[in-house]
Amino acid sequence: MRVLLNVNGMSQYSAEVRPEYQSSACGPTTAHVILNYLSQDEAIINKDVNEWYKTLGGTKIGLFKWRMIKNLRNALGPNWTIDSCSLTEAIEQLRIGNPVAMKFDNYFTLQFLSKIKPLFKYHWVPLIGYEIKDDELHLIIHDNGGRNRESQLRTFRYEDNRRVLSFVKIEPKF
Repeated sequence: MRVLLNVNGMSQYSAEVRPEYQSSACGPTTAHVILNYLSQDEAIINKDVNEWYKTLGGTKIGLFKWRMIKNLRNALGPNWTIDSCSLTEAIEQLRIGNPVAMKFDNYFTLQFLSKIKPLFKYHWVPLIGYEIKDDELHLIIHDNGGRNRESQLRTFRYEDNRRVLSFVKIEPKF
């Protein structure tokens, strides 16, 4: 089984993003990409990553999950459900057509001493799909790019990263 949403990714290092934000703009970039996919509201679509960085409370060390949830709720209002969710809920969100904000966090999950190396140590990405291959779950993401590189699709085994992953559903109620 495979689900893959046709989401346009963006590099957090694009010229649109202020240079001083770029290294820590993965959370705002993730929110921007997901909201541009889901929203019909011009005010939301026209808000750039720099505005989302300020609205969400981005910092030089990144964006905490609780802060993304709280500040997205405040920014979007009652017509949206913004909440932490489980892997099962994230998969269900993908099935109904909603990308999910996914965070790799090797540090605050205390996994930095583990021998298993996750795909990213600390990084937000849009989760846009999944597939089952050889009875194993593989997740599909946009990686939010790199210096001089656009965002690209990446697929990885969930099991190799499960200890450092968390999910935030961003669901319109309309």
